[in-house]
Amino acid sequence: MSFEQESNREVQRPRCTIVVPCYNEARRLNTQAFGHFLEMAALSRQDDSLFPEIRFLFVNDGSRDNTVAVLTSFQEEYPDQVRILDKKVNGGKAEAVRDGMLAAIEDRWCHYVGFWDADLATPLDSIPKLLKELVVNPELLMVFGSRIRLLGRHVHRKASRHYLGRVFATFASLMLHLPVYDTQCGAKIFRVTPELAEILKAPFLSKWVFDVEILARFLAVRNKQSKRLHDEVYEYPLDHWEDVAGSKVKPGDFLLAFGDTVRIYAKYLA
Repeated sequence: MSFEQESNREVQRPRCTIVVPCYNEARRLNTQAFGHFLEMAALSRQDDSLFPEIRFLFVNDGSRDNTVAVLTSFQEEYPDQVRILDKKVNGGKAEAVRDGMLAAIEDRWCHYVGFWDADLATPLDSIPKLLKELVVNPELLMVFGSRIRLLGRHVHRKASRHYLGRVFATFASLMLHLPVYDTQCGAKIFRVTPELAEILKAPFLSKWVFDVEILARFLAVRNKQSKRLHDEVYEYPLDHWEDVAGSKVKPGDFLLAFGDTVRIYAKYLA
């Protein structure tokens, strides 16, 4: 079923900017996959008047390899759909995402903004699926990809990362008073609102669990009314997710994540 069939609320074609943080990604950034997705999306728009327009904003986070050269070459192929934010100093994934999302919002082009991991552990064809939930459900403010192993789904994670992730998600759920299954999947899309821009204004406390911090900030401006936020967030069970070699997240980072979550709770929710 098409976007047009499922929604008559949007008066114009939905526009979405996806932020892709990049740090030393020159060797493994699959520009061919990004290009193929953009070409398939263009064909889909010819058949569906409300299929979204999608741009990618690649944030180079002070890479020390030739990531910028790879991105520049890719941008030359798709000048209308690809943007680059070149940060000269490495600030970490959290700040790369925040800076990219703020830049996209300030550009005033998109109705929706999200972020996607550069390794494409979540395939790009999931973008329209997550985005559709926001388009057809105006009460939603954000849609998160969720790595749930279900029959008919192809979600493959290392056992160690899966179980560590389950423990952390349970801990984060207790801190937030929200039943979040998967806080750390790197596939999330938000509705652009003045509230979102305000929430992203200040630097994050955490380098790794900024996803939890975003939820905590939303809760804080709602006077900790978790029931309200519960109805504004949707976790989308991904069809595919694949552990990709070269992840910059190490097992020890999970221990730091617990400490960061306590700090987040103390600042926004205590």
